[in-house]
Amino acid sequence: MAVLGCGRIGRIHAGNIARHPRARLVSVFDVASDAARETASELGVTRAQALDEVWADREVAAVLIATPTDTHVPLITAAVKADKAVFCEKPIDVDVERARSCGRDIAPYRPRLMLGFNRRFDPSFRALGQRLHRGEIGRLELVVITSRDPAPPPLAYIRSSGGLLRDMTIHDLDMARYLAGNISQIQAFGANLVDPKIAKLGDIDTCTVTMRAKSGALLQINNSRRCVYGYDQRIEVFGASGMLQAGNWRATSVEHSGAQYTSARDPALNFFIERYAEAYRAELDAFVRSVEEDRPMSPDFSDGLQALRLAVAAEESLRTQQFVDVS
Repeated sequence: MAVLGCGRIGRIHAGNIARHPRARLVSVFDVASDAARETASELGVTRAQALDEVWADREVAAVLIATPTDTHVPLITAAVKADKAVFCEKPIDVDVERARSCGRDIAPYRPRLMLGFNRRFDPSFRALGQRLHRGEIGRLELVVITSRDPAPPPLAYIRSSGGLLRDMTIHDLDMARYLAGNISQIQAFGANLVDPKIAKLGDIDTCTVTMRAKSGALLQINNSRRCVYGYDQRIEVFGASGMLQAGNWRATSVEHSGAQYTSARDPALNFFIERYAEAYRAELDAFVRSVEEDRPMSPDFSDGLQALRLAVAAEESLRTQQFVDVS
């Protein structure tokens, strides 16, 4: 495998590949040569001088794309045409039509492509989904997804990210589809309650999204760019026969009770790197296994496109203050 992009998430993936028992990290590439050089040196691999080196390298069976979002489409297209299996971080692009065009361009090459919706591979969320789909709580009726970051990202990142709904909420929109299937209606409410500088960039920092699944189940997502007690990641699914919940991860499971308070616990883990460390390893293993066994990948390009469609529809709802039909 080769890793394209040596920023924060690219380095996490590169390290996981280097430690994976059935994968070998061959090279890394980044237009920021210092970042690529540092990552290559740390992991003892080659720093590719140009993308053409990666496409032409017959040792490289697969590439992992962890570059800025606006580079995903050209890199996916080039990698598929070079007969590489592709793992790409979400989203495919911030523009639905550009993503659709990419899908049409690569379709004749029978692409082997997996999208990086890592939350599907979180052990607790995955177990919740599996138990839900086995019918443990009967017919699904309600889903509540909570996702709150400890603090806003840098303004420079927000400016180029595509906004809260296409960058952050898209994870939860994918999880909504993973749990409840296809969505038929969506409505979003947004506000600026955290940082007025985010509003000046034309983005929101707080939102709720309400959806109706084709099955009839109702879903609600709530997001915030600020959470003073850590990285808040929770899911609740409610059905005719009961409820399943998956809560936050903490440094320990110790609880303290005393005269002033009861059941005080460690704060939620600080950010996605800690919270989803195991999920990142599990999704890499799923990708490697799919390449080894030449079987379909999940989540795939279609899942990425559908999550992006929902994010764009949520933005339309925010703008029009109306429900949007996405069936």
